[in-house]
Amino acid sequence: MSERFACCVLGPHRTTRRKCAVVVEDEAALTAAIVALALWHGRYGYRRITGLLRRDGWTVNVKRVERI
Repeated sequence: MSERFACCVLGPHRTTRRKCAVVVEDEAALTAAIVALALWHGRYGYRRITGLLRRDGWTVNVKRVERI
């Protein structure tokens, strides 16, 4: 039975069978750092918080900081 036919019959999309979930280990530490910076600098937005995180050594994306 082909993958295409099996997914058509069962319902899930074919790409969900191929991709593995990515587990992020530093999510809690990053969230704590974002909250601490946001409390210290009350009016800073996600772009400025991203800049401060990068200055502190974090490798983060603007979209990830905005999402958190």
